Amino acid sequence: MKIYTKGGDKGETSVLGARVKKTDVRIDAIGAIDELNSSLGMSISIARTEGLDQLAAELVVLSHQLFDLGADLANINNTIPLKIVPAYTEAIEHRIDVYTELVGPLTRFILPGGSHTAGALHRCRTDTRRAERILSSVPNVPQAIGPYINRLSDYFFTVARLANKELDVDDVFYEGRKTVE
Repeated sequence: MKIYTKGGDKGETSVLGARVKKTDVRIDAIGAIDELNSSLGMSISIARTEGLDQLAAELVVLSHQLFDLGADLANINNTIPLKIVPAYTEAIEHRIDVYTELVGPLTRFILPGGSHTAGALHRCRTDTRRAERILSSVPNVPQAIGPYINRLSDYFFTVARLANKELDVDDVFYEGRKTVE
């Protein structure tokens, strides 16, 4: 199979059951999810490099789910069963609760950073929020996607804190009104 098809040369692309303009908001949302998944792939690689293999394995599962989410978005005619289900959101909520117990309650604002893994996961968090904003403009998004993507950004924030804790690196706390000298 060739990697190129020439099917998109005139500004259209295929989704399951139709051809749409590449400027369609649905394609923008699918692209945002793909970009998030790329950031997640980088986070997985960094987590492995820093010895956070268990976290990396958990992130790989989410990478597969994000690929499925993209497929659900492309499934505009409901030609195949949806892949993102409420149980995925419930599992993320459970992990957030478990990890929040480990890192302790949030008492101050936290800036992105600390360890390399935490910085990469904060990037995933912001990419998730951007994807969520784009998704809010897409018509007929499968019902399970909204809660899933909303919880996912909270998850990335929480596991960024967890990565710092496991690597014995302090979170970067917001101090306010700082100036560069």
